[in-house]
Amino acid sequence: MADDETLRERFRRNASGIAATTVTGTWLAALLLNFDWWLGFMLFGYIVIVPVVSMLFDEEEAESVHVESDSGSVRVERGTAAEREEATGDTADALERLRTRYANGDLTDEQFERKLDRLLETETPEDAAEWAQRNRSAAREREAEHER
Repeated sequence: MADDETLRERFRRNASGIAATTVTGTWLAALLLNFDWWLGFMLFGYIVIVPVVSMLFDEEEAESVHVESDSGSVRVERGTAAEREEATGDTADALERLRTRYANGDLTDEQFERKLDRLLETETPEDAAEWAQRNRSAAREREAEHER
């Protein structure tokens, strides 16, 4: 049973390549055997079959955004739909932990509000990058003022 699962996983990972190879082999064989429909099949295969298989089976590749800020580095990963759903759950978990710490008296009102704002500002990778850029700019401005 484990081998079947592995074979299924391999098929899902390589579905677009398998479809493209099948389309190529079919139209090439039809061309070599002097069938008149080879060109129509080739066009249909590459314009319809391969993209549909890709949409059905291929998952988005994971990408990672790494942002350096003065207060440390922020690493935000964005990947497949399942990974993004898990990250959304992580955001909800972080919000719940923040609320719990506030309710337990571990955080003051100001700390809670500051951490909540930061959590909401950095919900997406783009937001995290913008937040880090704003913090870098603000830190540079503070350094410039201290030098004056």
